[in-house]
Amino acid sequence: MTHTDIQQVLDWAVAEVGIPGIVVEARDGDRSWFGSAGVADLRTGAPRQPGEHAQIGSGGKAFMAAVLLDMEAEGRLSIDDPVNRWLPGVLDVNGYDGDRITVRHLLSNTGGLYATGLAPELTSRYGTRAAFLKHRFDEYTTEDLFRMTVSQPPVAEPGERFLYANGGFYLAEAMIEKITGNSFAEEVERRVFRPLGLAHTYVRPAGELGYRDPHPRAYSNQFFQDGVDMASVTGENWPTLLEEPGLEPLDVTEFNTSWLPGNIVSTTSDMIRAVSALASGALLPPDQHREMWTTVSTEGADWLPHTRYGLGLFEFDKAVTGDQTLRGVGGSYWGTMFFTVSTADGEHAISVHTNIELKSWEVLRRIFEAGFGVSIGA
Repeated sequence: MTHTDIQQVLDWAVAEVGIPGIVVEARDGDRSWFGSAGVADLRTGAPRQPGEHAQIGSGGKAFMAAVLLDMEAEGRLSIDDPVNRWLPGVLDVNGYDGDRITVRHLLSNTGGLYATGLAPELTSRYGTRAAFLKHRFDEYTTEDLFRMTVSQPPVAEPGERFLYANGGFYLAEAMIEKITGNSFAEEVERRVFRPLGLAHTYVRPAGELGYRDPHPRAYSNQFFQDGVDMASVTGENWPTLLEEPGLEPLDVTEFNTSWLPGNIVSTTSDMIRAVSALASGALLPPDQHREMWTTVSTEGADWLPHTRYGLGLFEFDKAVTGDQTLRGVGGSYWGTMFFTVSTADGEHAISVHTNIELKSWEVLRRIFEAGFGVSIGA
């Protein structure tokens, strides 16, 4: 590991990109390293530190997929079951067909669901600073999330192509709870957290608005200009509608995240442990591990560059990494960005957190290139 090079990237990210605080934890065999830059709290100047709790955002999708694959190994379901087998009628709305969309489609973002993260139901509540302050503590029920999932018509046929959609994972979570009779929190604790020794990872309880100590404050500049018609926001035009750069970030630490798939909080150390196990096959049986890493191209989907997507996780395209297989999870939303990547043998892993949303892909690219000693493309 080239720690000096990684530290230089962290310092650059704070000084030039405008990230309040950033941490990286890296493990290579039995060696580990922790680096940081910037602050955990802009008001007090408190530094970032190891062991901080933070929301992993869409990283929760990997845990959801792991639970369902473990259930498949037990014979509780097949990931090729149609959604209607377990949630009859939920998808038979607005042009969707729950007999044609499968569990595999949901977990691989290939079900043709539209980009739920851009749903007017979300963007109208959080899209501007004023709206965020008014709605930051709103609670979402399962029924609310189902309605949001199908509130816009399909954008592709089932299995046609990769299109990132949180809605598929709202359905996946509901399936877990219906089939087992337990909450997702109970099942992921029993099947993933406990076996992997993730002592600092938890599903955020209903109504919990902050984080367990230690934790950084969370800040955001991810807001649209006042007056933007949220119904007009698309995956292509949203960058042009953002507020002017240079405004002070808003403290968004206290935030009801009941709309996030999985709603999981973790630490860089725990995420290294989790992603290393999922990347290497240390958690799931061989058949389910192969299913998790049967990937589809994300090209043309306005998503992470140079990646393929499995079931809840991504893999960098070997066209840019060469012989090295790099697998990971990531999530970014208001006030947090959490990415963790591991080699396929689980021996070398790097976890990155910023207390602001993803500001630039270049930050991650430079860290992973320095840490893994490969090129992953611009």
